[in-house]
This record gives sequence, structure tokens and C-alpha cells, in this order.
Amino acid sequence: MKFEGKDILSTENMSKEEIQEILQVSAKMEELCKTRHVSDLLADKVVAVLFLEPSTRTRLSFETAVKRLGAKAITVADAKTSSTAKGETLADTALTVEGYVDCIVVRQPQIGGAKVMADAVKIPVINGGDGAGQHPTQALLDLYTIHRARHTLDGLTIAIVGELDRGRTARSLAYLLSKFERVKIHFVSPPEVRMGQDILDHLDEHDVWYDVRSDVEPLAGDVDVIYQTRIRPDRIPDRESLSRYTINARLLRQMKPDAMILHPLPRTVEIDKAVDEDPRAYYFKQATNGLFVRMALLTLIWDQD
Repeated sequence: MKFEGKDILSTENMSKEEIQEILQVSAKMEELCKTRHVSDLLADKVVAVLFLEPSTRTRLSFETAVKRLGAKAITVADAKTSSTAKGETLADTALTVEGYVDCIVVRQPQIGGAKVMADAVKIPVINGGDGAGQHPTQALLDLYTIHRARHTLDGLTIAIVGELDRGRTARSLAYLLSKFERVKIHFVSPPEVRMGQDILDHLDEHDVWYDVRSDVEPLAGDVDVIYQTRIRPDRIPDRESLSRYTINARLLRQMKPDAMILHPLPRTVEIDKAVDEDPRAYYFKQATNGLFVRMALLTLIWDQD
């Protein structure tokens, strides 16, 4: 597959072959990083890391990916320091930044904002999260984490849990999972923050099995992966129901011995800290894997795999 010059904006239209190539190159990047060696693969490139929303993992892993590949990063890490705070449009920002760099990685709060920027410029744009819309690089690292542990994505049964109505990571992951065979997805959330109908319609169109539930515990012994997402208590009117959407010692006892617990982080109340010591907790390894996947994407858009 050819990624050269391509934008990475959404997982919706990624093919299975493209996903598999990204996973393969990510594994190569992981091997490269084991030596702690900084490559000169992209020594002639400059990347703008333009973050107009708060971020720890995505921003730092992109900056690290740029540097480990020998490229240079210029960073905006606070919207107040960008001219968007003065009312500049995303398109004008993109056109300005295009004059300085070879690629733009952007996080901003507008759904579809990354596409607005990509449509305005000729250089590649990578979406680092656009409001409640998409977060493609997060979903790809989620998939990479699962694949590295299980060696396959076909036949996967996964519970996606938490605030799903605004969950850009969950949305992007659902699109990716729909490319694989015999996948089953349980969407588990309070009714008021259930997964958007557009995602359910997409799964229907692609004949992907799913259901919508309001309690993770009955599923605990059957799923291969629990993909837990953030729960903000102020969005859940029935506070007593929070235990239905959280992972604690009781839930661990019911889970498969080889199951996986993932979370895009940051967490609030939805994973007890005692879970961190369980070997099925993959969320900090998951964050590390973000470096390898983002290195892979940067090499692929310049056809450097």
C-alpha cells in the first residue's frame, strides 16, 4: 500500500491491508527503539506538532517519534499561544504553518477540524484528535497492543465501556474493528451517553455483530478485551450506577486469565489503581506503543518503510 503524501484523518475508510501494513511497520519501529537508537530516516523533515487542546500521551509520543526518526519538531502546546485564540481560522493556520514544515500533526476541538486543515494544504496532516469526532492514531495503537498480545484480530470479542457518545477513541476503534472477521463488540455505557447511531449504522452496514448494554459485569467472563474509557461522574446522574462501568478487584476475578484491559487514558474513577498490578492491565504498555505506531505513520507518509 502507498501512504506517501496521505493525510491520516480517520479510521473509517482505512482498508484491512493498510491497517496490517501499519501494524507491521509499527513492529519494526518497536525493534528500532529497543536499541534506544535515534535514526536519521527523516533527518530532512520538520514536523509541526500543533496541539490546541490538552494532551500528554499523544503530544509527547509524537514529539518523541519525530526525534527518534531524526526529524525536527516545532510545537504549539497551548491554544492561548496560537493565533486561533485571536480568531484565526484553522485553514489559515494550516496555510501559514505549511510554509515552515513538511507535515502537521494537529489536535483541536472542532469535529472535522483536521480535515479542514488538510483540505487547505498540500503537505500531510495527521489528526491527533478532533473534538468528539476521531482519534485515528490512538485507535491504531490500541489495535497494535491487542495484536501484539494475541497475534490476531479476527474472532475478537471486546467490550467498549464508558462515555461513548463523545468517545473519539471508541469511535475510531469501532471503525477499525469492523475490518476484521467474526468480531463481536459490546458497547457498555449509561443510556444517556451511549454510542452514536452513526457508528451502529456503520457496523450494521458491514455485518459486524454488536449489542448495547448498561453493565459490564455479566460480560466479564466472556470477553477477550475490556476497552475502558473515561467516565466523568458529573455526566452520570445516577452515581450509584457507576460500579456497572468500572473495573475493580471483583471484576478481575470474573475475567478470563488471558483477557486484556485497555484504556486510552487519562482515567478518572473507572479503573481502581489496584488493577495496575494485574498482568491483564495493558494501558501503560498501550501508551508506550503509541510511540511505535506514530513513528510508523510518519515513515509511511514519506514512503520510508
